[in-house]
Amino acid sequence: METKNHNVQIRKGWFRLGAVTLPLALLILFELLKTRQDLMSVWVFRVMAPVERFLGRLWSLCPFSVAEVLTALFLLGCAVWLVRALVLVCRFRAPLPFLRRLIALGTAWLWLWAGLCWLWNAAYYVPSFAQREGLETGPYSVEALTAVTEYFARQTAALASQVPRDEGGHFAADLSDCFDKGPEIYRNIGRKFPSLGMKPVKAKPLLCSRLQSILGFTGIYFPFTGEANVNVDAPACLVPATIGHEMSHQRMVASELEANFVGIAACTSCDDIVFQYSGYLMGLIQLCNALYSVAPDAWYDISGRIFTPELSVDWTDNNAYWAALDSPVEDVAGDVYDSFLKNNDQALGIRSYGACVDLLVHYYGPEQ
Repeated sequence: METKNHNVQIRKGWFRLGAVTLPLALLILFELLKTRQDLMSVWVFRVMAPVERFLGRLWSLCPFSVAEVLTALFLLGCAVWLVRALVLVCRFRAPLPFLRRLIALGTAWLWLWAGLCWLWNAAYYVPSFAQREGLETGPYSVEALTAVTEYFARQTAALASQVPRDEGGHFAADLSDCFDKGPEIYRNIGRKFPSLGMKPVKAKPLLCSRLQSILGFTGIYFPFTGEANVNVDAPACLVPATIGHEMSHQRMVASELEANFVGIAACTSCDDIVFQYSGYLMGLIQLCNALYSVAPDAWYDISGRIFTPELSVDWTDNNAYWAALDSPVEDVAGDVYDSFLKNNDQALGIRSYGACVDLLVHYYGPEQ
């Protein structure tokens, strides 16, 4: 009997050792191989992408975000586990079980990070979308930026009166209808950019969207389920464009710079007016932020001449929403995500959202 118990303890020891060393080995392997673009490309496009697309189609059968449920359960489980560990050390004076629980908790997070590296971070180390499709991303002049900003302003203003609005003039399109139509918005852009082709999978609204807003995020792609998740508490006028943005991540567009551009391009080229308007509006916001920083007079001129009452309402609604939620919590969350991006060789960090202007100017410029 004693020998049997001893063997059980040995097996448990080996299991615990393997549970810690295996994710460490995976992380070390990732760090060693991530600079090998050829190997990363094979992994991402032949293994990672097909697996995640399968998972996305599988979990699309659920009407809710499985990613959100799994995240909530994981965080709740971590909290309960930690509380029980504290009870052991405070009430029962059991330091060894307490340390074991802490190690087990750390191991769970280690597995999570290893999984994230191999199921998402790897996509940061393959040729970019622009490289895959041969898009120009060089410098541009202030005049070119002004011209494209004016083009976007005119397109947005023209469409602003064609989308559904409530009695107060606020954007009032049916968001559930937008989620249903979302998978089709890549049909036209997919013909031009073959790397965006895949079997359509719907994006999903987040139940805890308000929390996303407090953290300063409009959506999140969850590689463990292949789901594109969208914050529906944010201003409705930009939700369709956000659907396009998050769905670009399903197509292995990892860079936030490029995901913003791809989402905008998908929306503006699709056949649905609501998505077209939202895409042009998102692009206009990006362009105006860039133009105002270098030529504020040009920005005031464009907004004064072109903005319609309908467009102005949506513009004001968006600014007021985010201004009301500005807090240190958002700043901390932004800093954490900024560090995450920079650690994966995204030099601009969270500012890469604004860098999509580079692609917008070249793609929508007058010479095009």
